[in-house]
Amino acid sequence: MAIHTLKNKNGLEMKVSSLGGVVMEFHVPDREGNFADIALGFDSEAEYDERSPFFGALIGRFGNRIAQGKYSIDGIEYSCVTNNGENSLHGGQVGFDKREWDVSPISGDGYTGLRLRLLSGDGDEGFPGNLEVEVLYKLTDDNEWIIEYRAITDKPTIVNLTQHSYFNLKGHNSGTHCDHEISLNADQIVPVGSDLIPTGELMPVDRTPFDLRKTTIIEQGIDVDHPQIEVAGGYDHTFVLNKSQKDELSLAGTVSDSYSGRSMKVYTTEPGVQFYTGNFIENGLKGKSGTIYQKRSGFCLETQHYPDSPNQPNFPSTRLAPGEIYLSKTVYAFEA
Repeated sequence: MAIHTLKNKNGLEMKVSSLGGVVMEFHVPDREGNFADIALGFDSEAEYDERSPFFGALIGRFGNRIAQGKYSIDGIEYSCVTNNGENSLHGGQVGFDKREWDVSPISGDGYTGLRLRLLSGDGDEGFPGNLEVEVLYKLTDDNEWIIEYRAITDKPTIVNLTQHSYFNLKGHNSGTHCDHEISLNADQIVPVGSDLIPTGELMPVDRTPFDLRKTTIIEQGIDVDHPQIEVAGGYDHTFVLNKSQKDELSLAGTVSDSYSGRSMKVYTTEPGVQFYTGNFIENGLKGKSGTIYQKRSGFCLETQHYPDSPNQPNFPSTRLAPGEIYLSKTVYAFEA
């Protein structure tokens, strides 16, 4: 295991572990130029392996849930490891978040970065095909964190990669994020049942707490009496992003904190973004520098395809075949 540090000309700094591609620290300035670490996490790499709720990690082979860990490709049924009740979550018991990545530095015009590589063997956690994965982390002088994903396979398989950093724009040790303001460019969400598996439908956000198309304070909707809020204990849903064309890099949403002045815009080529408000963070979880995290200490905006897509023929496909290239790009842009 090794920790790599990225820093741009403006002083933004990231610390990244080769274990899981985890972003352990992310230091960003407020309106006064004062820096704070806005990423929830732990002091040591070992803690991410032992007890992390996916803090800061690269997720694969399949981000989000697969119902009962079962799906079919070309008429062949596969079973992947289940680790979330009867379902598979974020790639199984030993997903990409618990794997050692090969990491090397990269740089270019206006950015410094890392190239992370991983070979996931045929049958890894029950997924078919030898999957070669490459992820680029780029920290630019425009205060952007760019993530570029690439994967190829030698056998038909499924792929849904994402990044699972938990943010609190006041600082990771500043309590709840519920006073943050958010807007998401989505007219629909993917509703889920009691097991958080999609029903297969898409639900309009009109006249619901999921209508975040205009800037809204998170706490105004997070505990509203609504079946979807109740089933997830808050927000833990895929928002269906409005796109003028498939795979375009477009604005997914914006989160801002009026106290510090920090804001974060998210752009992605993915069709959805999972807005998760840390509902399942264990109260009393000890994090960095003795910080005690609680439920809703951090939020995630995980850019991805929809949950359980292999079992939902109406959802965008996550199938990857030999000769095809999986490509995805996400940008987190920071301002104060």
